[in-house]
Amino acid sequence: MSREPAPAATSGVKFPPPAFYALGLGAGFLARRWWPASVWPGHPLALRALGILGFLLGLGFAGWAVLTFRAAGTSPNPMRPTTSLALDGPYRFSRNPMYLGLAVASASFALFWNALWPLLSVPVAMALVWRFVIAREERYLAAKFGEEYLRYKDRVRRWI
Repeated sequence: MSREPAPAATSGVKFPPPAFYALGLGAGFLARRWWPASVWPGHPLALRALGILGFLLGLGFAGWAVLTFRAAGTSPNPMRPTTSLALDGPYRFSRNPMYLGLAVASASFALFWNALWPLLSVPVAMALVWRFVIAREERYLAAKFGEEYLRYKDRVRRWI
């Protein structure tokens, strides 16, 4: 008599995802002190405007995702149990809108300051979030919600 193992209580994520972006930006700005490098020569007003706009859009997208989680009756914290799938709002376009919003906000923050090293830290943070957060979340959600999650995963892209 074989029994399926019970799904884990949580995804097993150990480190809050926003911290990957914050630490990346911090390391990038620290590197900038020793090796100054700009994204664009000078500091054009257009780059600052793009930085502000992108930052607000990124935070807005992530905030919309948090509100969608709460409306679905589940926690946006990946270190807590997931009680239901969020399939509406930004989750119609991206499986990871919170992390995408944080990436856009982080890149835009670096653009505002015309700072190359912090900007280059964003893809590194995204890769770390994928490896240490998203991969664990996807295994957890597939085990917990089965076919419903797998169908969702097939029809919605990870980022956009």
